[in-house]
Amino acid sequence: MQMSRSGSWLATLKRIERSMWFQGFIISIIVIAALTVGAKTYALPYGIDRAITYLDNFITVFFLVELSLRFLACDDKRRFFKQPWNIFDSVIVLGSLLPISETEMILVARLLRVFRVLRLVSIIPDLRFLINALLKAIPKMGYIALLMFIIFYIFAAVGSIFFHHVNETLWGDIAISMLTLFRVATFEDWTDVMYETMEVYPFSWMFYIVFIFLTAFVFLNMMVGVVLDVMTRETAQEEHENQENHHQALVTQISELQAQVARLADKLDAQDHKKP
Repeated sequence: MQMSRSGSWLATLKRIERSMWFQGFIISIIVIAALTVGAKTYALPYGIDRAITYLDNFITVFFLVELSLRFLACDDKRRFFKQPWNIFDSVIVLGSLLPISETEMILVARLLRVFRVLRLVSIIPDLRFLINALLKAIPKMGYIALLMFIIFYIFAAVGSIFFHHVNETLWGDIAISMLTLFRVATFEDWTDVMYETMEVYPFSWMFYIVFIFLTAFVFLNMMVGVVLDVMTRETAQEEHENQENHHQALVTQISELQAQVARLADKLDAQDHKKP
């Protein structure tokens, strides 16, 4: 009797935790939490500031209750903390319980409250998919970034050698030259830099055109291509897993139906044997 009650209680928790209205309510609370963090940056009247503080405390308690509900609704409690998003939520929620007072940990507690906005990523599946794809693309993007650094270094060295007497502020050494090239790559008034060097070296425009072509067009498109490739493979894998799960569910249902048919056949055979 107790087992059946605990089973029904657990089923109720799962139904609540997986319901659309509950997920929507959590998203609304996260958005409100983000608004409270933004409101804290303004000079507010005492009454409004006090109300926001109470609201922030309520949100913290709600997140703790919601995390506990998800933990209780999980079938495998050990596996719950093996999932990275659950660990992330736990750190954010438990860190938000740190008291906001004039202590040495006040900045850490405030930062954790700011990071509560990121819980939208762990709640919304599509956002989780995007972040997971981005994380898996980081190794390949790292090689592209390394190649970009090499190009930046080469062009910075060339620019520092030829243009340092044109403008010592922009081309004084290789580090400053790399900052200048970053300005050029982001198109932040890069023509002013180019025209200044063209007064001394009329053909220096080729230096900037080649650099912009490599960084702003080639490498940027390579970054986008890597992310799109990973997202395409992740989408295909997810669809394959969904098809396998659907196939497995169909096989399970067919097996259950066959078992029920077999039991019915046994009952019919037993009734036929009982007849005189």
